[in-house]
Amino acid sequence: MKNFYQGKKVLITGHTGFKGAWLSQILLNFGAQVIGIALEPPSRPSLFGALELYRRMTSYLADVRDYEKIKAIIALERPDIILHLAAQPIVRLSYDDPLTTYTTNILGTTNVLQAVKEVGGIKSVVMITTDKVYENKEWIYPYREFEPLGGYDPYSASKAAADIIANSYIQSFFNVNKYGSDHQTLVGIARAGNVIGGGDWAQDRLIPDIVRAIFEKNTPVIIRSPKAIRPWQHVLEPLSGYLQLAMGLYEGKTELVGAWNFGPEEESFVNVEEVLKLGIAACGQGSYEVQPDLAKHEAQLLKLDITKAKEKLGWKPRIGLAKNIEMTFSWYGNYYSQPEEVVAFTDRQINYFFNL
Repeated sequence: MKNFYQGKKVLITGHTGFKGAWLSQILLNFGAQVIGIALEPPSRPSLFGALELYRRMTSYLADVRDYEKIKAIIALERPDIILHLAAQPIVRLSYDDPLTTYTTNILGTTNVLQAVKEVGGIKSVVMITTDKVYENKEWIYPYREFEPLGGYDPYSASKAAADIIANSYIQSFFNVNKYGSDHQTLVGIARAGNVIGGGDWAQDRLIPDIVRAIFEKNTPVIIRSPKAIRPWQHVLEPLSGYLQLAMGLYEGKTELVGAWNFGPEEESFVNVEEVLKLGIAACGQGSYEVQPDLAKHEAQLLKLDITKAKEKLGWKPRIGLAKNIEMTFSWYGNYYSQPEEVVAFTDRQINYFFNL
């Protein structure tokens, strides 16, 4: 993978966010020429700032809802590969600001795809959605890529709509039957589970809430739904899947077009309270309180089936839940104790993961 990305021009939307910053760091380490389109970092502090990525990549501050600007940047840069991560990613925030959630996630996705269509020549595009695109029946069975999409809350609905739009562009404008004649672009859709790892300071997410309570405020961690089960995975897991998918699409593997689930093994489908206890143990301190909040509906059970990615893409999770928790909280421990070492520490985790 490192040999493949060496010298490739890769454009990431949402590069100032948590996943986008990790992805930028990986690609820079691989020797890629990295371009980013995003708003200002969504939190203070931010991983984008901590890694000083603004010094080491081409960074455009632009809103994905601005079609003309997005098209102009893509036309100017002419990337080999586009990974679209830009989104409003918080479920609870989507209740407070549904309009921004819908316009960012739906219109933003459409703008990127339309710009790719109009500019032409981009060989590989990966559209990042979420595991929450599925019509969640709150059952024990993991969802497969062909199952119905839906969305109770505005966030889930917006991402399901974005997923449907991406598939529509695939069928209408980037159809594999016309690849090589009418167009040169292959598009994949990536659906990942709950992602954790160092460098996330977003609101209303479990790990950042733990970090703020323990490292910054010395207060109990407040959780809303202790028994809610999620597919927890380290951020490097789905990012490796995105990169593997983008590489295959670039190489013209038409069988990779369409939707892919990237999630953990069954042992990492655990509830919020269990992850919280593991996090407190990893930090060596901390306590928590349960304060239910039923005003904003959140799913209590969600699982992903990753059989397709294993068998057809050759991707699989590399680390289990215990190692995931260890890597996540050791990153924060290093950041708060030795902030000058954050880039080197981040690189050590990336190298460890990709050498597994």
